[in-house]
Amino acid sequence: MFASLKKSDYLYLWIGMLSSAFAMNMQLVAQGWLVYEMTSSAMDLTWVTLAFMLPQVVFSLVGGVLADRMDKKPVIGWAPVINGVATLFMAVIVITGNVTFWDFIWIGALNGTVMALSIPARTALIPEIVGEQLMFNAMAFNTASWNLSRILGPALAGFMIALFAGGDTSSAFGVGLVYMILSALYFVSAVTVLFIKHPAKPIPGRRKSPMAEIGDGLLYVRHSPIVGGLILLSILPFLFGLSINTLLPAFNRDVLHGGPDMLGWLMTGMGVGAIIGSLVLAQLGSLRHKGYWVLATGAAWGLGVSLFALTTWFILSMLAISVVGFVSAVNMSMNRSIVQLQVEQNMRGRIMSIDLMSHGLMPLGILPIGYIAEHVSVEAGLAVSGLILFGSTIILGLLMPKIRAINTGYIVSAEP
Repeated sequence: MFASLKKSDYLYLWIGMLSSAFAMNMQLVAQGWLVYEMTSSAMDLTWVTLAFMLPQVVFSLVGGVLADRMDKKPVIGWAPVINGVATLFMAVIVITGNVTFWDFIWIGALNGTVMALSIPARTALIPEIVGEQLMFNAMAFNTASWNLSRILGPALAGFMIALFAGGDTSSAFGVGLVYMILSALYFVSAVTVLFIKHPAKPIPGRRKSPMAEIGDGLLYVRHSPIVGGLILLSILPFLFGLSINTLLPAFNRDVLHGGPDMLGWLMTGMGVGAIIGSLVLAQLGSLRHKGYWVLATGAAWGLGVSLFALTTWFILSMLAISVVGFVSAVNMSMNRSIVQLQVEQNMRGRIMSIDLMSHGLMPLGILPIGYIAEHVSVEAGLAVSGLILFGSTIILGLLMPKIRAINTGYIVSAEP
């Protein structure tokens, strides 16, 4: 199960990913709680998400070119430094009471831009370090680093806000302390890069212009039914499956009538399910018929979101959101692993950037869902979102025979 973590370079890379993931998940609770307390608007939560996601559409292709043309370690090392400085500034203005709604917008936009420029390099480095045979194991732990942060990060953030607010849930002091901690976590992520020995150099060869290389990546995806199909299938959950993350603060307060500690528990429940899913997948590298598993877990993700929307009892909500966490971890990790295995090393940065860019389309789904949540109910918004994900995954699965034919995920066995 822990084969990839026995490689020291991957271990340091994983610790850095874990630190950044903790920072990001703590920020989700902190900013979600404070923004909703300030505005009581589900649409404002949506706009904050939009500010973070839109730069992924604009800048991720640039990040892919950087990953394929430059040394990867400086790219993934300086990114968390910038995030750390920005969030430290945010902590100061929150604690001093000078924060406004627009501060969440511009900080989110900055963090999203840095993520778009660095994540392709970080992801493309994984197969270079561990090799193809450990790809499913390594990508499972890559997903686990994110999901482990869902278990402890949100709970810590929610409990800190509740504890330091002293009963005043509108107090920003606890949120400011959370920003202090996540700033430190970003700096830890930067330090871990210094211990990676792998040179992470680009493959030598004749280079085209950056725009031409971006075009090559887009053409590669367009003409590959497997890579293109998997990226398309990964877009659907980001359009309609992650609505549960954005609207969770509103669901927690309006439906479950919970405080920040309950919000932390809900996100922890999702994280528990996700980490179990990641650990299960870490042992299933040789699992056959992976194409059908990608489709089945995508459809189950949608059903889980819809079932969560129908819950009004906290225990049932925890159970439903844990199921969502489990299937989402298996789906995302398996999808990303197969994509990595299908792509040549000199193209991985650009393909990962296209994958990341497609995830930046999330606002196209969350904006109408946020509108439904604002004008009908949060439950209705989540239920509609889940049903769309379920139905569209089934339809695309029927239209993509190459995806259904994927067996173990390696190129030789991916053909029908």
